[in-house]
Amino acid sequence: MSRGVFAAALVVATLAALGFLVLPVVAIFTHVSPLTLASQLTNPVVDDALRVSAITSLEAQALVLLVGTPAAYLLARRRFRGRALLVALVELPLVLPPAVAGIGLLVAFGRFGLLGTGLPFTQLAVTVAVAFVSGPLYLRSAIAAFEAVDERLLDAARTLGAGPARRFLRVALPLAGGGLAAGEALALARGLGEFGATIMFAGSLQKVTQTLPLAIYAEFDVNFDVTLAISALLVLISAAILLSLKLASAWTLSLRRSGFRFAPSTST
Repeated sequence: MSRGVFAAALVVATLAALGFLVLPVVAIFTHVSPLTLASQLTNPVVDDALRVSAITSLEAQALVLLVGTPAAYLLARRRFRGRALLVALVELPLVLPPAVAGIGLLVAFGRFGLLGTGLPFTQLAVTVAVAFVSGPLYLRSAIAAFEAVDERLLDAARTLGAGPARRFLRVALPLAGGGLAAGEALALARGLGEFGATIMFAGSLQKVTQTLPLAIYAEFDVNFDVTLAISALLVLISAAILLSLKLASAWTLSLRRSGFRFAPSTST
């Protein structure tokens, strides 16, 4: 195959891939006029779903950050028997079908489940479902970010008298910040788009548990313009998250290129 034919084949394949991936997104914004899409955003169904999604996503990500960050630090910095198994268990929800995740939450936290709680079909159940499916994405990124921190910097902080908590807060967290931000962006995007586990564990009750993806499903046969409006809103939110992820990655790369590191003191 000549060089020109191969180059043309690469261009054709690239254009085909871009067309296939971009066309459905573009179609959401062109199926009806922008004014129609904007007018549907004032629909009570959209407002209620947006409020539920915002509240539960913030709660879920706060829980993920609060619990996941120290857990990722431990798994990244310590080597112990069974560590590989623990990391695999942390990543398992990533490959579970969403419906299976929902059933698992139901039989674990349901009234007749292992813990016997009244959590299912409440707004808190949405928070738990979102945290369950999005948390592993953050944990995996956070583990990698903490593993990339130079061990010598932590050793230097220890020799200067910094305790474990201070080394974590003042050295490890800032150095891993870019990776943590990228992981949180991925977790947030995954949580906002969660459908299967949520509908199985929390149901789809307007003003209570109906998130934006659930509202799309509920309005599909009722008002397709509302479905398109919610879809367009989620596309814009996802694009904003993706842009934030790119900026965080660029910031981390710029720090590495500038040689950002703690220098030893030269004072006597």
